[in-house]
Amino acid sequence: MQAEMSDVIRWSRRREGVLPPPRAGEGWGEGISSTKTPQEARTLSRIASCDAIRPPPQAGEVRTARGQMFRMLMATVLVALAFATPAHAFVAYVSNEKSNTVSVIDTDSWTVTKTIKVGQRPRGIEFTRDGKFVMVAVGDDDTIQVIDAKTPGVVDTLPSGPDPELFTQDAAGKTLYVANENDNTVTVIDLEKRARLGDIQVGVEPEGMTISPDGKTLINTSETTNMAHFIDTSSRQIVANVLVDARPRFAEFKHDASELWVSSEIGGTVSIVDPQKHEVIGKVNFEIPGLRKEAIQPVGIGMTKDDKTAFVALGPANRVAVVDATTRKVTKYLLVGQRVWHMAFTPDEKYLLTTNGVSNDVSVIDVAAQKVIKTIQVGELPWGITIAP
Repeated sequence: MQAEMSDVIRWSRRREGVLPPPRAGEGWGEGISSTKTPQEARTLSRIASCDAIRPPPQAGEVRTARGQMFRMLMATVLVALAFATPAHAFVAYVSNEKSNTVSVIDTDSWTVTKTIKVGQRPRGIEFTRDGKFVMVAVGDDDTIQVIDAKTPGVVDTLPSGPDPELFTQDAAGKTLYVANENDNTVTVIDLEKRARLGDIQVGVEPEGMTISPDGKTLINTSETTNMAHFIDTSSRQIVANVLVDARPRFAEFKHDASELWVSSEIGGTVSIVDPQKHEVIGKVNFEIPGLRKEAIQPVGIGMTKDDKTAFVALGPANRVAVVDATTRKVTKYLLVGQRVWHMAFTPDEKYLLTTNGVSNDVSVIDVAAQKVIKTIQVGELPWGITIAP
């Protein structure tokens, strides 16, 4: 910036007739040094154009030093604006189930900046609450691997049961709850001590995991039992079982805790559950012209912070449904990649990123416009996604 300021001052003095001797290698040309980038040249050219059309001084008018300083200050501001860096970019981590890698995506350039080798069959993935680490469930290795977000690379492992799939953590980031598909349990892990605290027996093939906003209730969905299990986090005991449609895959609370949404992959619906009464109070149904009903398989759910809009990934339908969370009606279908699995919002909620398992890519949705704006190629069978808080 100091160099650009110096060039502007030198140019201004030449315009006023005060011509310092040229620097080594510099000619007396009319423009700024040819070493400038095209963007710099355009910016300074605009400044020169503005000065050139300034009317000549009237009789008795003197161009004061203050006027010159003001013009130089404005020139500096324009140059600074021209080279202002973009707003803070977020970082997304995508688990690739078949290639056994995690792709790191920069949300400013929308490009993969790094590929991290992890264990066998990575699926569930989530940042720790402090944003320092990324945890990924590597199902065939029966463990949770921990990635240092600064390195980035695998630096530790956490104990879990066989075939961990999805997990969730409490608000403080001290306790992790892991669904272990092969032994029908939820493992409880102390994140500070990296120690296993115990297991909670649930239904057959547990997968979906979420926790209530107040941290008192843990939800697990069991695919074969077709239930959402309500677990008291203090006693670690199941307090209610709610029957939903076939093969529930994912659960999501509204931020005000008034409703729990549970997707059923084979049932083709999202069940709306009253968390207090422990009963289904409504359902979201999907119909896409030209597609068979069995091709519409809801999996991941994303709820906006104001609880007004829900986005539902519809698997092999290759679409994300936009749902009015009040009326529970679909307002729009967005065409994304093939076999859309899970999704994550950027912290500012401007974008929603989805993982598309068969087309091996990530779709970027502009949330306000409700429009897909970008596709990013990642590894084989992308499954889960998490974005730095």
